[in-house]
Amino acid sequence: MDCIFCKILAGEIPCSKVYEDTLFIAFLDINPVHKGHILVVPKRHFVNMLDTPDLEAEAIYKVTRDLSKALIEATGCDGVNLVQNNNAAAGQEVFHSHLHIIPRYENDGLKFASVKKEYDSIEEMNDMAERIKASL
Repeated sequence: MDCIFCKILAGEIPCSKVYEDTLFIAFLDINPVHKGHILVVPKRHFVNMLDTPDLEAEAIYKVTRDLSKALIEATGCDGVNLVQNNNAAAGQEVFHSHLHIIPRYENDGLKFASVKKEYDSIEEMNDMAERIKASL
C-alpha cells in the first residue's frame, strides 16, 4: 500500500509518537504549522471522515480532547485548532483519515479564512439550512 500513514502504522516509517491505543496512533507532523502539531490517525484505513465508521468517529473526539489538553500544557500555547481536510477540494493530501491538532499562539499571524462568503439574505441562509437537514 502506498499510504504513508499505513506505512507508519506498520513500522516501515518512523514517527515521533505521542499517543497510541487500540484505535488510534498520534504523532508529530513532520511539516508542522507550529512545533507540537499533532496528527491523530485511525489504525484502520479510511479515506477520510466521510467514510470513517461510528466507532472511530465517536472515539476520536475524546482522544483529541485529551491530546489537546496535553499539548497546551506541554507547549504553553494559547489554544488549538482542530483541522480535518476531507477530499482534495478541501486540501486533503494524505488520503487516510486523520485530524490535525495545531497549537496556536496569540498574534501568531495564522488565518484560516482568508475569504469570507456571505449569504444574500436570511432566506438564502434558511434555504441552505433546510437543504442540509433534508440530506441527513
